Amino acid sequence: MKTLKERQDELVEEFSMFDDWLDKYEYLIDLGKNLEPFPEELKTDDRLIKGCQSRVWLDAEAKDGVIVFRADSDAIITKGIISMLISVYSGRGAAEIAEDDFSFVDRLGLKENLSPTRANGLVSMLETIRTIAQNNR
Repeated sequence: MKTLKERQDELVEEFSMFDDWLDKYEYLIDLGKNLEPFPEELKTDDRLIKGCQSRVWLDAEAKDGVIVFRADSDAIITKGIISMLISVYSGRGAAEIAEDDFSFVDRLGLKENLSPTRANGLVSMLETIRTIAQNNR
C-alpha cells in the first residue's frame, strides 16, 4: 500500500492531467461511479454528514488498527468527492489520518472551483473523517 503522502500526490497528479474544470468534474463523477455499493440499512441519520447540502452518508469501521470507510451520496459530484476522500483515507491508521493536514485538497484546487455549498460540504466531510480518526486513536 502506498503511503498517505504518495496517494495524495498521485491524486494531485491525476487531477493535473486535466486542464479544464469540466473535465475534472467528469473525473470526480467517474470516481463516484466506482464507489462500492452502500447498504440501504446504513443510510441512517447518525451517518449523515452535517453541513452538506447533499445527503452524504459515511460509515467507519475500526479494525486491525485501521479505519475502513464506506460512503454514499445522493448527488453525483458529491459522491465523487467522498469517493476520492475514501480512496485516500480508508485502510489507514487512526493516528495517521488524525495527524494529516488535508493540504492535498488545497493542491487540487477543489475548494476554489466548487460552489460555496459544495465547498462547505467538502470541509464537513474532512472534519468528519478527522473526528472519526481522533475518536478511534
